[in-house]
Amino acid sequence: MKAAFAAGCFWGVEARFKELGVGTTVGYMGGSSENPTYRQVCTGKTGHAETVLVEYDPKKVSYGTLLKLFWGMHDYTQLNRQGPDIGSNYRSAIFYFDEGQRKKAEASRPEGAVTEIVKAGKFWPAEDYHQDYYEKYGKTC
Repeated sequence: MKAAFAAGCFWGVEARFKELGVGTTVGYMGGSSENPTYRQVCTGKTGHAETVLVEYDPKKVSYGTLLKLFWGMHDYTQLNRQGPDIGSNYRSAIFYFDEGQRKKAEASRPEGAVTEIVKAGKFWPAEDYHQDYYEKYGKTC
């Protein structure tokens, strides 16, 4: 199964999901440009959010577990930012792939959350150097 989450800088978000033993790909979702680059997304003009696509086996990790980790890893009350990272590309978002995910995401939303819960669109993988960033370079985000 697939799930997609945006919670600020995708390097740290990816690292947290990897702790669950799921597959991850970092990239961009929620925008209008075709095949955006990191530089383009960082301008805020493409409308994309830095997103982690999670591939998981629901027999091993539930969608509810993914949601619990998502809500706990970032400040969902900050609009278009996480810590020092500012811009719509750092917004908090859950991109759902089916009605079941939408309902679970809505039901799990904490009070005060500014997180978008929107239907998943096209996912554009980020450049290779962004994939598994912490494993390659350490925690420098």
